Amino acid sequence: MSTPKLPLTDDERKHLRHAKVKLIDLKNCSVHELCLIMHVPQERAALLRALALFQNVPSIGPSLAQNLYELGFHSLEQIKSSGESGAQLVERLERLHGVWMDPCVEDVMRLAVHHANHSGSDKQWWDFTTERKQYRAEHGYPVDRPGKAWHE
Repeated sequence: MSTPKLPLTDDERKHLRHAKVKLIDLKNCSVHELCLIMHVPQERAALLRALALFQNVPSIGPSLAQNLYELGFHSLEQIKSSGESGAQLVERLERLHGVWMDPCVEDVMRLAVHHANHSGSDKQWWDFTTERKQYRAEHGYPVDRPGKAWHE
């Protein structure tokens, strides 16, 4: 996996270097350990750890990792235990942001749910495009879906 892109301050980077913790290894640290190493509050450590964990999944970059965190998830285990589908996640995200999302975002949400349930899978977001199209052809979108697009 590649090194996660994290919104670190200069001080946070300095503390990680001093502790000899590489960004790619951040996902293996507990929130408590990160608090101690980086001298940050628990909420900040939880955010950074979650972003690192989610970016460890193929096709999930910084933006989609942030979206998963905004939906209240800190780990793949939490996604799994929520029982939500990728469609449900993107519908929640659209309501949260007040815009409809690029269809590829739903593919990535489906990927996140898949990886939460099938650890070690090598599937990518595009492996879920056909599934999404079939689902939306059959079920459509919620009647209260935002009318404004994400790019407007």
